Amino acid sequence: MKPAVEPLGIRVVYEPIPDAYETYILNALSAGTAPDLFYVDIFWAEGLMRTGQLHPLNDYLAKSEILKAEHIIPELLDAFTYNGKIYGIPKDFNTLAVVYNKDLFDFAGVPYPDENDDWNTFAEKMRRVAAMAPEDYGPALQPEFARFGAFAYATSWEPFDENGHTNVLDPRFVEAFKYYTGLLKDRAGVHPQDVGQGWGGGALSTEQVAAALEGAWVLGFLRDGAPNMEYGAAPIPKHPVTGQRGNLIFTVAWGINANSKVKDEAFKVLEALTSPEAQQWVLERGLALPSRAALVDNPYFQRDDKEAQANFVIFRGASDGFVYPFKFREHGGAWMEPINNALTAVLLGEMDVDTALREAQQRLDRLTGRQ
Repeated sequence: MKPAVEPLGIRVVYEPIPDAYETYILNALSAGTAPDLFYVDIFWAEGLMRTGQLHPLNDYLAKSEILKAEHIIPELLDAFTYNGKIYGIPKDFNTLAVVYNKDLFDFAGVPYPDENDDWNTFAEKMRRVAAMAPEDYGPALQPEFARFGAFAYATSWEPFDENGHTNVLDPRFVEAFKYYTGLLKDRAGVHPQDVGQGWGGGALSTEQVAAALEGAWVLGFLRDGAPNMEYGAAPIPKHPVTGQRGNLIFTVAWGINANSKVKDEAFKVLEALTSPEAQQWVLERGLALPSRAALVDNPYFQRDDKEAQANFVIFRGASDGFVYPFKFREHGGAWMEPINNALTAVLLGEMDVDTALREAQQRLDRLTGRQ
């Protein structure tokens, strides 16, 4: 029998970088010592695409027999496309879902979150669970755009206009901001630090919190940190007017160094690393979700266990509603900082919504060059 992936006849040297990976890659590219093939995180990929430090893959994909552009989930591939050129092949990804503690809903006699929930029905379910006992809460509300952004996108708000500017005073953004921070009322939501935790998954593991907005990364954490918890996963609730969900795609691609002298060989290795066999291996070990669209019908997702079912919900989130990659042009984390600070100030009761958003807008105007 032929092996699933043919031997390449190429010597590959794997060089793990344990810390400050982005800094390492950027410095190596500047010095001309970067690898031929390397991980490119969506969060900082655009700068490499804009400056021509990655080699376009369109011609390779057109000629390849085992890796075509149409094999990859479109939203993932779009995240690594700039001016019509594809600069990275996503190796895996995550989106957000509502991961919830079934026991708390059962004890309260409240239906689980489900794909039919909109913002209103979701909030009502959370309020009912929180009313069960003084120590119980609805969802953990991390003060980060990396969670809140799903609600902003559901309104049809977009992070940048045609001039590259951001408007957080847009009524759609304000509506989402008020909804998210307003979940603190009646304990329908909670800041993770109020249950002694630094993030949503940690808050969920205390079993005082009904839900958290997380990706597949939380499943391994719960496997170890809350092994007896019976949990489920549901899509992010829909906006009651647009009827759409919002979501973010967190993904990493394989990219080829534009200055590599062995681009053909690098692409062959890339083909092997993103092959159906390689992605099946990753999927079955619970490491990440595969980027190949055909794997939506994978038998793994039909398994009747909580981890497989949660992964399936998260997998489908990449193509459901207003979905944007977790990147913010050339600004990176600096773009999120004013919004995160505004969320923190409101959730901690340090500012009202209007004041917090005005301050955030002023900082974003300076960042994006808006006068």
